[in-house]
Parts: sequence; structure tokens; C-alpha cells
Amino acid sequence: MDTPLDISGDGAIRIWTINQPETGNAITDAAFTESFDRAVDEANADLAVRAVILTGAGKLFSSGGNVREMASRAGMFGVDERRQRQAYATGIQRIPQAALRLEVPLIAAVNGAAVGAGCDLAIMADIRIASERAWFAESFVQIGLIPGDGGSWFLPRAVGWERAAEMTFTGDRVDAPTALEWGMVSRVVPHEELIAEAEALAARIAKNPSHALRMAKRLLHESKSARLDSVLAMAAAMQPLAHLDPEHQSRLDKWRSR
Repeated sequence: MDTPLDISGDGAIRIWTINQPETGNAITDAAFTESFDRAVDEANADLAVRAVILTGAGKLFSSGGNVREMASRAGMFGVDERRQRQAYATGIQRIPQAALRLEVPLIAAVNGAAVGAGCDLAIMADIRIASERAWFAESFVQIGLIPGDGGSWFLPRAVGWERAAEMTFTGDRVDAPTALEWGMVSRVVPHEELIAEAEALAARIAKNPSHALRMAKRLLHESKSARLDSVLAMAAAMQPLAHLDPEHQSRLDKWRSR
């Protein structure tokens, strides 16, 4: 049976595919939110998982909100303002919370348009690789909305305040070469090579010890908002755990025997 988020792969690398092409891979329905939330918890609980690739089925990465439902006032868009506020908090806003909670590196393999909340979802990843066909748009204002899913927090951290402001206030498209120039993506690759490139990067990540990867990611995220002394204190607390990890000792033994 088709699921809103298809999970494939075993061992160290998982591929999560947004599997709702009939809605342009919209991510505002409860089924997707719950699937994404559950996938994060399962990856966190499985220490064999060391990297996750996120991509979209079909031609789009994600169209973000379901505009048809917005237009017909259906689903979460069909309730009064008090209930809609709650619908955001218990619905789509669970996605950024879950993305930030994911302990392993997340690579977005952006295969096509990433629009509105779909753009924000790509930006929530730790690393982004774009197909030459990809483009990004923080397009909320063009239909009279605001980024309601955390984009105003993630986007400035990815591209800087001024470029985030330009994207937010115009809603204009940013093509793949411009995204590369702005540092929004780490590379642009031929469309047919996108998943292979993402898998190769994930494999280079996944060869490293699980506990060290997870702690290193946590430190990077803490550095977004914490003071230097706080990050140093956290590193000082984490590093002894890394030293005690048997995999660390195994790596040292291999280094000595070279």
C-alpha cells in the first residue's frame, strides 16, 4: 500500500521519498505529518542508521501546502481561526520540530520544484544536493500567506538574512545555479545522477561511527543559537562519551597498525 512517506534502504542509509505526486507532494495533511514524525523516531531509535536521504516522487520535490484544499477550505484550512492555530501547531509545525530532532545527518536530494513549505522542508535538511531541474520559492506572500512552518527560522540560517528576506518578500523562484551561488545547496548535478550523488555522499557519512555522527550533528545545531561557552561545555561533556565508544578504540587500533 502506498504511504505518504516511502522508506527504503537498510543498514546505514535510508531513503525517504515524499510519495504524494497526485498533490504535487504536498505535506500539509495529517498522514504525511504523522509519517514523517514516526520516521524520525524510528531512525533515532536505530543506531544502525547513520544517514537519511529525503527526496520527492515524480517531477516535484514538494509543492508545500495543498493549494486545492486551501481554495476549497478543506482539511486543516476549513476550520475557524482558533482551531486553525491549533491545527498548525499539532500538524505541519511538527515537521520542523521532527527535522530538528532527527539525530542523524539529513540530505535533501531536491529533484524538482521545492515551493513554499516544500522549500522550507528542503532547507530543514543538513545538506542539500539539487538536480539541474530543481528550483526553490519561498512563495507564501504570493498567495497572501506567511511562512507558517518554520521557514522564517531556517531560511536565514541557510542563505543569510538579506537573501532570505528577498525570497520571503518577493516569493520569486531561485533556480539551481543561483541556489548554488547562494550556498543554499552544496552542489548541482545532472538530474539522472541526483540519487546516486546523494547516496555516494551518504555513504561517505555512514562510514563514520554512529555515536560520533549524532553528537557532532547535535553540536552543529546547538551552535546556531547557543553561546560559545555553552557549546564548548557541551563538547566537553560529549567527548568523553566518544572516547569510551568501542568503535573509537577500534579506529585507533586500525590507525596504529597501518
